[in-house]
Amino acid sequence: MKIHEYQGKELLKRYGVRVPRGIPCFSVDEAVKAAEALGGKVWVVKAQIHAGGRGKGGGVKVAKSIAEVRENASRILGMQLVTHQTAATGQKVRRLLIEEGADIRKELYVGLVVDRVTQQVTIMASSEGGMDIEEVAEKTPELIHKVSIDPVAGLSDADADQLARKIGIPDGSVAQARAVFQALNKAFWDTDASLAEINPLILTGSGDVIALDAKLNFDSNALFRHPEIVELRDFDEEDPAEIEASKYDLAYIQLDGNIGCLVNGAGLAMATMDTIKLFGGEPANFLDVGGGATAEKVTEAFKIMLRNPELKAILVNIFGGIMKCDTIAEGVVTASRAVGLKVPLVVRMKGTNEDLGKKLLADSGLPIISADTMAQAAEKVVAAASAAR
Repeated sequence: MKIHEYQGKELLKRYGVRVPRGIPCFSVDEAVKAAEALGGKVWVVKAQIHAGGRGKGGGVKVAKSIAEVRENASRILGMQLVTHQTAATGQKVRRLLIEEGADIRKELYVGLVVDRVTQQVTIMASSEGGMDIEEVAEKTPELIHKVSIDPVAGLSDADADQLARKIGIPDGSVAQARAVFQALNKAFWDTDASLAEINPLILTGSGDVIALDAKLNFDSNALFRHPEIVELRDFDEEDPAEIEASKYDLAYIQLDGNIGCLVNGAGLAMATMDTIKLFGGEPANFLDVGGGATAEKVTEAFKIMLRNPELKAILVNIFGGIMKCDTIAEGVVTASRAVGLKVPLVVRMKGTNEDLGKKLLADSGLPIISADTMAQAAEKVVAAASAAR
């Protein structure tokens, strides 16, 4: 789950991270009133969407008068903001953050993620803030400094200070940087975050260390512990199909292709999509029905996939372990009849009650295309999708 920048800043502020004064707004008039309430001579009008690269896309503008605040707010609010992290159609801007201007001397980067290699939370910092960290990692990896954090001891003063100096924080500001790094680490752990990032973290002309942005993602599996974070969820920023899927405990992600995938198990789902691409097709979605799929869940999964107007065929790829093949077969037959399936359907089953599952499909009278191997299934569904164009 993701939250907006202004929400992230409010959260970090509670942990002692210094952030600029700002007011979220939902209309142009509110933006003007916010600028007047903040006072000063310079304001920043910032689009609030769940994507990075907003500045490059025209979603962040500096205003040096109230008239410019109104002008920029009018231009940004309601726009389809396209960034490298949005779909080609962009994301509609429904919220703004009006923030006081900052005296930026240097832009830095700091972020925390889970390093799957070391199996530890890792803090990364760089002197190259304000840029895409992926670009820095690709072109100048030596400018990214990392520290693996002991989950019991936390981020030590020595490690935090060393990290601060490596990214160019002057001695007089090291204590402030240390406090930010340690606060960010505590926020990460306390909220069950999967990502906590400040880009840019700025050094002002007076030597203050301030979070000029905030990006936090949270582990959805841990949200039951954080009702206060769940309340921050903005459904307007999420794909309607993915929202619907979550109601039935389906792991669903919409993609750009035309071949629907219904699979049990995330690893098998990824392998299925890779195999489809290997045979020249394009997956329309990632869909993991999990180990406890019922006929109802499979039916809802079919309905969600069929909402995609680009869908040309569906591949069901099941490994019967905890989930038995006959149970999935019953779900597939029920779902196909319930939705009046009109796109080609390829089914591949292996594992527990495989023969029974195949018999149920064969006896259903439905035009289901059977396959024995993943390669055969991918080849057949790609051919079916091509023929359906």
